[in-house]
Amino acid sequence: MTYVEPGGSWRPFWIVAGALGLFAVLDLALPGPDVPPWLWALTVVTVLGAVGVGCLSARRVWTVRVDGDGLAVGPDVVPLADVDVAHLAAVEGGVDAGAPVMGGGWTLPPGRSGLPLRVRDGRTVLVPTRDPAALRAALLAAVSDASDGHPGREGTLGS
Repeated sequence: MTYVEPGGSWRPFWIVAGALGLFAVLDLALPGPDVPPWLWALTVVTVLGAVGVGCLSARRVWTVRVDGDGLAVGPDVVPLADVDVAHLAAVEGGVDAGAPVMGGGWTLPPGRSGLPLRVRDGRTVLVPTRDPAALRAALLAAVSDASDGHPGREGTLGS
């Protein structure tokens, strides 16, 4: 089972591209001096480049993925064997104050809530997610799949 929650969208890029296109059409349609084409090209490349970098970095840093390797948020990975299943099954929401945010950053990204995840060594991390219930269900399903007796894989329940 694989659960993926994209960290960002390309929507801001396309909105800005549409606005720039509208401004270019208005520049050509309205009377008066036109903006030189080289300046339009420079503006489009600069603005869309900056917005594109922001969209791409949000997708890379804040994408939440649960698969056979574990829980990954950006560069941070927690193996399924390290997840405290009892804590995960008991938690229904809330945020542990002072817990680090997976993926880096000082706070949760806008529009996200934190799912507290306790790992085997006792640390708690916050997983930034838009849908904590779906992520919790995916983690519980993945952890139970990881502890089903496949050789070479140790589950969190010691089986």
